[in-house]
Amino acid sequence: MPIRKLRALRALLPSLALTLFAKTAAAEDTINSGDTAWMITASLLVLLMTLPGLALFYGGLVRTKNVLSVLMQCLISAGMIGVMWVVVGYSLAFGEGNQFIGDLSMLGLQGITPDSVSGTIPTYVFVMFQGMFAIITPALMLGAFAERMRFSVYTAFILIWVLVVYIPLCHMVWGGGFVATEMEAFDFAGGLVVHMSSGFSALVAAIYLGPRRGYTKDPMHPNNLPLTVIGASLLWVGWFGFNAGSELAADGIAGLAFITTQTAAATTTLVWIMIEWLHRGKPTVLGAATGAVAGLVAITPACAFVTPMGAIAIGVGAGVFCYGAVTLLKPMLGYDDSLDVFGVHGIGGAWGALATGLFIADFALPEGVTQGEQIMRQLVSIGFTAVFACTATIAILFLMKLVVGDLRVSEEAESEGLDLSQHSESAYS
Repeated sequence: MPIRKLRALRALLPSLALTLFAKTAAAEDTINSGDTAWMITASLLVLLMTLPGLALFYGGLVRTKNVLSVLMQCLISAGMIGVMWVVVGYSLAFGEGNQFIGDLSMLGLQGITPDSVSGTIPTYVFVMFQGMFAIITPALMLGAFAERMRFSVYTAFILIWVLVVYIPLCHMVWGGGFVATEMEAFDFAGGLVVHMSSGFSALVAAIYLGPRRGYTKDPMHPNNLPLTVIGASLLWVGWFGFNAGSELAADGIAGLAFITTQTAAATTTLVWIMIEWLHRGKPTVLGAATGAVAGLVAITPACAFVTPMGAIAIGVGAGVFCYGAVTLLKPMLGYDDSLDVFGVHGIGGAWGALATGLFIADFALPEGVTQGEQIMRQLVSIGFTAVFACTATIAILFLMKLVVGDLRVSEEAESEGLDLSQHSESAYS
């Protein structure tokens, strides 16, 4: 059944999950060249978010001695998760399975051919589009514990985390599982699956590892803000593939996601620098870049369910809540979230998931469901995601420590910098 004929079923599932109930489409499904061209482009845009977008964004924010370590961590996420997704990840995320995890029926993408169709696009294209999401999500986490985790530990951690946290959430939300069918919550492009899961897990990891040596005492200023702005700009551009691409078609809903994404990001950029101007006396470039990313995060789950004016409201909320989390909550609680992953992705993702219900448009509200009921569904999904991600991450880190010992680099290696101690290289000669 083509995607456009599935609109009436939105009361049960977001459109992204609906296209995956069958790995190959029914006989009437045919490949649409326009949809396929758009989805190949969208997949490339999502990859652009990680490489080089996120790599540059984070690389500019750390200290000079740790730039390459951050770039390497983004690269290894693309390499390792890219392979794992094809071998086993896609099958576990989108195989039939049960309410919480898929099965191994598509191990190694067996049974999928160039003629296989998902909605109106080749299944291979859908596999790659979803694979780009799996790549960026664990890479987002590294910003919270940047400059202190051993590289070998990082590689093992993100591989296990994707298998234990990301893939089950992906299945539960987009693969026809528990969150979509039982909670009936909406998450169009990843507020729960990508941003809340990574943001809350990153906070747990940062607290578990402990703060960087010298935190709050030694200067830890960004080494290259122009790199950060370039990275944020690439994230902004790539995000259109992230959000509008999640419709899996070049149609009106994709157009709605496109305009709401731009509107929310622009709004939060303005709100962030206005708050910063009032709070600190001057607007900063770093603040503008952070605000843009926070707006993009917040609109992600709601982008196809709200109007452009609703996107402005979401953008305002993201500016207020994420700024408060970064500048007030973190100093008050004393945790060392190096690059504010929790404040931007955790809080922004949670706000966006809630705002999906608060500002849902009439055309997106399921028939027979009140706005209040949808808000409660969103709240339950937020609580479930936070508890699941945090609990699973604590368990992973605890077990890893039992197996491999210290998860962070030695004091000497941290002082020397991860570029030299972990990779025997230096970003700047």
